[in-house]
Amino acid sequence: MTGWAADQGVEGSIVTFLGDPRSEVTKALGLVLDHPGPMSVLGTPRCKRFSMLIDDGIIKTINVAAAVDDPAGDDNPTVSLVDKMLSDL
Repeated sequence: MTGWAADQGVEGSIVTFLGDPRSEVTKALGLVLDHPGPMSVLGTPRCKRFSMLIDDGIIKTINVAAAVDDPAGDDNPTVSLVDKMLSDL
């Protein structure tokens, strides 16, 4: 995750990248992407595309980019991108 943060130019900023290799957080948040469409390509369940604003350990907003016809949120990820997060602040 450190390498990804460095690549994105956010290393040492207020942005924190976290991994979830056993999907513990993904499952607890109810954000498991296990739809047959994406699963046929990805092979194993993944985390849905989302952004989350956490303040002092309290989840303020969760923005999930998914729709009935786009379970992975690839066609319209807007709700999980920076502009939405900035508006949530």
